[in-house]
Amino acid sequence: MSGPLVVGIDVGGTKTHLRAHAGDALVADHIRTSSGWRPHDPVAAAGWLASLVAGALPTGARPSALAVGGHACETPRQCTQIRTALQLHFDAPASVVGDAELLVPAAGLDKGVGLVAGTGSVAVGRLADGTPVQVGGWGAVLGDEGGSAGLVRESARAVWAAHDRGEEPDPLARGLLDSFGVAEVPALGAALEGAKDVSAEWGRHAPVVFEAAEAGSELARTVIAEGGRSLAALVTRLAARGVAVDDVVVAGSTVLAQPVLYDAFAAALAESVPGARPRPLQLPPVEGAVTLARSLV
Repeated sequence: MSGPLVVGIDVGGTKTHLRAHAGDALVADHIRTSSGWRPHDPVAAAGWLASLVAGALPTGARPSALAVGGHACETPRQCTQIRTALQLHFDAPASVVGDAELLVPAAGLDKGVGLVAGTGSVAVGRLADGTPVQVGGWGAVLGDEGGSAGLVRESARAVWAAHDRGEEPDPLARGLLDSFGVAEVPALGAALEGAKDVSAEWGRHAPVVFEAAEAGSELARTVIAEGGRSLAALVTRLAARGVAVDDVVVAGSTVLAQPVLYDAFAAALAESVPGARPRPLQLPPVEGAVTLARSLV
């Protein structure tokens, strides 16, 4: 090894990305599914991470430092418990944060907001004393507005309301019926309620919302515009709590893949927090984990 071996891990909702560097040399770049990740069980989570590291690094290699951004690691206490359990596997300094906290260092910034809108949505930042603050991320049933699952939920609500008003199904209604494989609007309720993994199963229908908007559905356009305003509202809440919001690093498979949603968010942000600058993340979030790991050496 040409320098200390640092390992960064981004555990997302669907996939996990590990990168390891020794000095400037890339030692490992490994992607796998996040199946088996159990962040609410610190011992199980630490064991899962240790197994991931062992399988990705060269035989006999031991990290000099390790940093993890974990999906659904929602509080400092929870992240600390995982870190404590993880250090039983590695005789090296470690850091565990929520996965959205990787965005700011991945963008090469020291402070700012990390906003994710993929399957779900969440925004994070830090107070001047370093205290982390998270808003949103409450799951598809109660929140995650602006994420793919939240957009599908709100689209279903809009379609049901239109049905109750006696309106004929529009492109959004017809798209949802086809996507969920049901014959009529009232049956959408059972289709949504029957999901075992609500976020993932609802979220996969999100392309229908954007297709309907392109086809002229005012319902879909309204849902998307409101999703953008909801994402901007997350930044507004952080600003109200004292977080520096000058730079907002944006990531997530939904908001970055759908310009109409990103534009709705950027327009709402300019109105609600005029000094905030949205910045689409150009590098994979795992680079933020590598940066955090290097800071521990």
